[in-house]
Amino acid sequence: MDRRIRLLLEVFDQAFAGSSWHGTPLWGALRGLGIHEALWRPGRSRHNVWELVLHTAYWKSMVRRRLLRDPQISLPRAGSNWPGLPERTDRAAWRRDTALLRQEHELLRRTIARFNPKQLGRRSWRSEWSNIQHIYGIASHDLYHAGQIQLLKRLYRSRAGKGSGPRKSATEPRHSMRG
Repeated sequence: MDRRIRLLLEVFDQAFAGSSWHGTPLWGALRGLGIHEALWRPGRSRHNVWELVLHTAYWKSMVRRRLLRDPQISLPRAGSNWPGLPERTDRAAWRRDTALLRQEHELLRRTIARFNPKQLGRRSWRSEWSNIQHIYGIASHDLYHAGQIQLLKRLYRSRAGKGSGPRKSATEPRHSMRG
């Protein structure tokens, strides 16, 4: 396998479910999440975790569509960018939508693994960005939304009185950056 493709896959996998120095990846941020937490909104017109799951699944399918230059590829859900929640928001629907995210990740991963490295610098189909920018961009997109989900979980839990507890002092960091 081409070394560039191998590196892109490493970054792509790490952002979704791999262990890393920077914190929790997208799939890890979803681990153990319940329905109430996934549906909770921090304010009116703000996105919830479930919507972020569908949004990240949507963009994985769109990047795959652009890399393969295939207009037939689409997320198997109505809507674009921010697909709507299912009519019934129960455990079965949550499992289906998180499975959809995992499936879209795997489909895109296979596309990247088979991608012609000579095409990495080429402009993606119907986009101003190159193929390589889409690949590392979707990894960045996963990490961005993983951070949002971690914050939403923390806000939800502190609101419900289930926070991780106060720090010893307001100025003392929770985690040390020293090695």
